Amino acid sequence: MQTKTQEFYQIDKVDKDILLLLIKDAFIPYTEIAKKLIISSGTVHVRMNKLKEIGIVKGVHIEIDAAKLGYDICAFLGIFLTRGSAYHDVVTRMKTIPEIVELHYTTGTYSMFAKIICRDTKHLREVLNEKIQEIKAVERTETFISLEESISRQVKL
Repeated sequence: MQTKTQEFYQIDKVDKDILLLLIKDAFIPYTEIAKKLIISSGTVHVRMNKLKEIGIVKGVHIEIDAAKLGYDICAFLGIFLTRGSAYHDVVTRMKTIPEIVELHYTTGTYSMFAKIICRDTKHLREVLNEKIQEIKAVERTETFISLEESISRQVKL
């Protein structure tokens, strides 16, 4: 989340090229990046440290196919809170629910919007009824089941 005290950083072509290679393959060694970009591996290392330090690179993640692990339901929840001031308490509680993989504070109809991954509809119902809707400040939820993820990508550099 962007705050008033944060700044936007300008990255150059070398930084972008490094990031593009890592977006394609997070496991590519710095030495391989250096070879592809015709720069030293020390340069790659220094650039990555700087990108991490200023917060552009927040971590390295692998992509897991949840369906192949038995999680066949991806759903989005519009969450209505009884009062906006309860947001931080609700977030604290929702962080303990492993099925919630994303949570956003939003404008518009919903106070919050969450992405959850469940094994099946029975598991989804349990998460909704026994975990999320049991949180005191959650007034109600609206559930949207995803039938297919058509696009998943990083921001364009």
